[in-house]
Amino acid sequence: MTEDSTPQVGVGPWTGPWPVSEHFDPELLAEGDRRNVVDRYRYWKLDAIVADLDTTRHEFHVGVENWQHDLNIGSVVRTANAFNAAAVHIVGRRRWNRRGAMVTDRYQHIIHHPSIDDLLQWCTDTDVPLIGIDNFPDSVPLETYDLPRRSLLLFGQEGPGLSEEAHQASTAVLSIAQYGSTRSMNAAAAAAITMHSWVRRHVYDQPVA
Repeated sequence: MTEDSTPQVGVGPWTGPWPVSEHFDPELLAEGDRRNVVDRYRYWKLDAIVADLDTTRHEFHVGVENWQHDLNIGSVVRTANAFNAAAVHIVGRRRWNRRGAMVTDRYQHIIHHPSIDDLLQWCTDTDVPLIGIDNFPDSVPLETYDLPRRSLLLFGQEGPGLSEEAHQASTAVLSIAQYGSTRSMNAAAAAAITMHSWVRRHVYDQPVA
């Protein structure tokens, strides 16, 4: 704790003999590591962390439409990093609001597609089904759908949701059960629920209802 009682994130300078492994960053060892990373990655170089994450990334991808510079995209990227998604796909504008990502985009593969057609072509070339998430009349409940292990989970923007082009391009469109008065939930929250559903199904082998 500092004098003003503000909690300190991370760890201070390394004490004792320095480790010799190449994945350690000399600057972080000398000055301390205040990044928001799990303890196992303390003092590691950025590229070493990314390389290590690449050995355990899950087989799902996350896509977000970005036609209106949605503030939710950063939060989606942060959650994708938490669940170690294979990649995040930004569809539409190349520039996106990174504030909510809390620098987790440095550890996450980001792929840009200028249009839904480009995203669909990528899915075809890589044999990854496109799964839309929105509450359309023809949507299937996420709670009863067996998510494919290899899949790209596509989310729309806050407010309008998935574009009609994305709706039509999706192999399936899934909705998340809601019980209140609002028509839809926050896009970042929907992304977190869907990613966790994938983890429950394919990491913990929990069958769908």
